[in-house]
Amino acid sequence: MENYQKQLDRLVAELGDKTPSLLLHSCCAPCSSYCIEYLSQYFAVTILYYNPNIAPEEEFFKRAAEQQRLVAEMPLKNPVSVIVDEYDADEFYSAVKGMEKLPEGGERCFVCYRLRLERAARYAAEHGFDYFCSTLSISPLKNAAKLNEIGQELSEIYPVQHLPSDFKKKNGYKRSIELSHEYGLYRQNYCGCVFSKREAAEREACRAE
Repeated sequence: MENYQKQLDRLVAELGDKTPSLLLHSCCAPCSSYCIEYLSQYFAVTILYYNPNIAPEEEFFKRAAEQQRLVAEMPLKNPVSVIVDEYDADEFYSAVKGMEKLPEGGERCFVCYRLRLERAARYAAEHGFDYFCSTLSISPLKNAAKLNEIGQELSEIYPVQHLPSDFKKKNGYKRSIELSHEYGLYRQNYCGCVFSKREAAEREACRAE
């Protein structure tokens, strides 16, 4: 199995005095916390908060506000900026039509990965970024191999390099929990979509029995 963190380590070691630009797709502030702490040492990072999967709409904007607050409060080596993209839930529902009953972590999630990564790749290419990637691999519940596979495919379609990554490595997920506590970040108990919210509610109901 590929070790994407080692690939990233090698890439970073070869940067020297260069500070390439990176468009980092982010799903939420807690997941991005360690990613930007780590990546801003080596890259000029712009966060793209593009998540049409998040429901309800109020949740989307609550997470967006936390993302902006975190970046404003964190001391970072290189400045980090945030772009909050438009919210259009129909983009997500159209993409996963027919997959509504599939379990979390499977093909529906892979379609959602691609939807968000493609938006990042296209934006990065259109605006002259050197690299793009996503914070999603920091979650133990996300498939890092699939995320990197999709990212590499997109880098062959759009003229921008995909940054190999598996941010849960090097205790990245643990560090994101620490930073979430340090900054008092709002942490949700579901990934974002109505389907993950439903599964989270079912798990809670089972625990309560």
